[in-house]
Amino acid sequence: MPEPDVAAPEGAAVTPYVPAYGTASLAELPGSLLAALGLPGTGTLGLEPVRKVCLFLVDGLGAELLAAHPEAAPFLSSRPRRTLTAGFPSSTPTSLATLGTGSPPGEHGMVGIQMAVPGEGRLLNCLRWTAPGPAVDPETWQPAPTVFQRLAALGADPVYVAPAMFDGTGLTRAVYRGVRYRAAETPAERVEAVRRSMRESAYVTVYYGDVDRMGHLKGWGSPEWLDQVAVADRMAERIAEALPPGSALYVTADHGMINVGDRVDVDHRPDLREGVLMIGGDARARHLYTRPGAAPDVAAVWREALAGRAWVVTREEAAGAGWFGPRVRPEWLARIGDVMAVPYGDCAIVASETEPVEASLVGNHGSLTPAEQNVPLVEIRS
Repeated sequence: MPEPDVAAPEGAAVTPYVPAYGTASLAELPGSLLAALGLPGTGTLGLEPVRKVCLFLVDGLGAELLAAHPEAAPFLSSRPRRTLTAGFPSSTPTSLATLGTGSPPGEHGMVGIQMAVPGEGRLLNCLRWTAPGPAVDPETWQPAPTVFQRLAALGADPVYVAPAMFDGTGLTRAVYRGVRYRAAETPAERVEAVRRSMRESAYVTVYYGDVDRMGHLKGWGSPEWLDQVAVADRMAERIAEALPPGSALYVTADHGMINVGDRVDVDHRPDLREGVLMIGGDARARHLYTRPGAAPDVAAVWREALAGRAWVVTREEAAGAGWFGPRVRPEWLARIGDVMAVPYGDCAIVASETEPVEASLVGNHGSLTPAEQNVPLVEIRS
């Protein structure tokens, strides 16, 4: 991976693992799938032609995590696979927008789990789609046409299979516009829904989130996490068995994960609050929105406090280093923190009082490390 034009903080032992935008990131997958179907698309990944596609998104199943436990996923582990990078931050909303639009975060604007609503002094949590004050319209917040809208216009009738609880949410409306939503709860129900959908549609996406959930609660590599990896593996095998002739199943993830051992609690560090109006992002990719003129001092304090534990850069440095993609559209710049603090190793920047649930999580993701960035792409053809 290329290295950014930003020096790592003094004492740092590693450099940021910048996503491979343009060659091997999740942003290249949708266009490559369209091209494989014979539809207008970039074809960057060089996928072979196919009549129908099923994309199985296993939330949190990083490539390095899968490689560390092949016994938990014998079906997927026995198949050839390549590695893609998720994008920054390596989080679910950002990656879903990347897969939904076929563009990197700097283009679609979903640059964090919690982002500033520019000029309004409040944060939008785009995972839950909540913000103090007036509602934020998903189609205004993420206005780019989706891959699914393009497919629908071409008569491909894209289908999304996922739990009913996500149907109609702000995040779904932002990134899955144009899809026909098919609700299914259990793994068996989702497999059956995929079978039905593959008879009707040329492009089916199915989502499974419990690998990520158990990684957050118990840690990746835990017995509970391994059990969920096995469930996802069996789902992939059953979907593959039911593929219509001339179809392909692609299995990927939105990010990987690390287990936290080192917590920096900003709710008990007044020095880290000085000059900071709002703290957004998440524990592995913090956006710091500062008082006017305070960004240089905030960056200096955070660099000293987190030396050897996090990369601390200004908004301009992060954008210039290509963290969000080749460019950040001007209208999205104010969503990025004036300063960004991005931990590496096993460090997490938590807020025990304002974000008590998140602060207690064992597994986390969002940063620019291989364990969080690398995701598998497994191909199975009928």
